[in-house]
Amino acid sequence: MPSPLGHALAGLTVHALLSRRREELLDVRRVAIAAGAAVAPDLDLLFKLVDGRNHHQAESHSLGCALLAAAVVWLLARGRDWPDAARLAVMAGAVWTSHVALDYLGRDTHPPIGLMALWPVSSGYFKFPWPLFFDIGRTLTWETVRHDAVAVAWEAVLLLPPLMLCWRVRLREAAR
Repeated sequence: MPSPLGHALAGLTVHALLSRRREELLDVRRVAIAAGAAVAPDLDLLFKLVDGRNHHQAESHSLGCALLAAAVVWLLARGRDWPDAARLAVMAGAVWTSHVALDYLGRDTHPPIGLMALWPVSSGYFKFPWPLFFDIGRTLTWETVRHDAVAVAWEAVLLLPPLMLCWRVRLREAAR
């Protein structure tokens, strides 16, 4: 499963793809929502601290939860009278979905294997048979740190070029 850095890069790429104007692309609020929604599904790791059970890659890693995240952002944006509440909600849902997609494409070594991508329609766990991303270790040993460094470098190789291309194209479009 990709690291928080990989998820943030993918989330910022989705943000860039959905931005229509330079102001939207560089809006701190939008960037913060994109980065936050990109890594938020992994907050389920905190529940293990509470009850000791593995909740990771369950409901929070689903398209259903992406819809819930979009609804929450829409409600918060409407409550604050932001004029672009619907677009922010769509972006948050799309960015949350990017997290699900990256984890689906990642190597999973922590049971249950896969993720509940189609919750609440299905409680089955799904995994891609040919992972593109390495798993991220959850222990602090020299071997794990070295493995995680390689995994994060691989994520940067795969995810930085699309992000840079999208930002460059959007900024050029805005300059016209």
